[in-house]
Amino acid sequence: MSATAAEPTALSRDLVLRAPKVLLHDHLDGGLRPQTIVELAADCGHELPAADAESLGRWFRESADSGSLERYLETFDHTVAVMQSGPAITRVARECVEDLAADGVVYAEVRYAPEQHVAGGLTLDEVVAAVQEGFDQATEAAGGRIAVRQLLTAMRHQARSMEIAQLAVAWRERGVAGFDIAGAEAGYPPTRHLDAFEYLQRENSHFTIHAGEAFGLPSIWQAIQWCGADRLGHGVRIIDDITVGDDGEVVLGRLAAYVRDKRIPLEMCPASNVQTGAAASIAEHPIGLLRRLRFRVTVNTDNRLMSGTSMTDELWSLVEAFGYGVGDLEWFTVNAMKSAFLPFDERFDLIRRVLKPAYASLAAELD
Repeated sequence: MSATAAEPTALSRDLVLRAPKVLLHDHLDGGLRPQTIVELAADCGHELPAADAESLGRWFRESADSGSLERYLETFDHTVAVMQSGPAITRVARECVEDLAADGVVYAEVRYAPEQHVAGGLTLDEVVAAVQEGFDQATEAAGGRIAVRQLLTAMRHQARSMEIAQLAVAWRERGVAGFDIAGAEAGYPPTRHLDAFEYLQRENSHFTIHAGEAFGLPSIWQAIQWCGADRLGHGVRIIDDITVGDDGEVVLGRLAAYVRDKRIPLEMCPASNVQTGAAASIAEHPIGLLRRLRFRVTVNTDNRLMSGTSMTDELWSLVEAFGYGVGDLEWFTVNAMKSAFLPFDERFDLIRRVLKPAYASLAAELD
């Protein structure tokens, strides 16, 4: 049985840091180092809201901590602005993998929108190649401790989703694991991009859809039933289809039951969800109930810069809020690995060879 908030846990933050982690929802342009932004902005002449790295990092966190998804998304104007050349993109990608590896991440899918990085004259292919070069440099330097794949994102308020879907298919043997759409949900339903999703399904390609974050159940329903999403980016509003009675009885609506029955992965991002107002606090985040009900829940960072977070921070916040133990963290991690856009053999190998032995060792250490 999962621990509850009333139960003590023997976990320490250091142990959580050492635990192997799997990350499915992380934005490349939301995870830059503040010092890197300062240096790249000086190179390209972009004006920043703060001159030094410490002040800039604080500005990003405070601006993102507004309770509004739209305001949260505005912070990306500065990170995207400094990622308009091949060398800059490669540096950001390399540092992303370095930071994830240092945080104990053993597998990650990192997403970004190639169409947002062509203002400096790069082609879409050159953008993807620059990201892959950075990933390759860092994974080689890490000596096999981490594997990283790209997710190519189309912006839901633009009309380039088919082009990006075709780009994802063209690169799927060269480091791209799948496709995504992102951006403000209200007014931009995923069905606007139905042709892209139908193309991806015909190509036997994987895709996830940002849904059920700032918008409610209709967004989730469209993403699954109209578009055929393999996973849901966030999906936190599925809680709106779950009723908990005064006597503690839980009743699932038809959509929530379908999501659980079909084992559709939910890419939960607790810190980000609190910032954007999708959850009131970590302790009140729906992840607690969804974990108890055994939905296919995964834990993710979303935007490490804007949220001032890491996978260790995300998991530790859940340990503090819900009293989770090693078994809970292993459950989240294996869920994520099962849900990754990797071939079955590779997923199974990482679970059997890396995750299970490491978590068994951590459990034995506590015993």
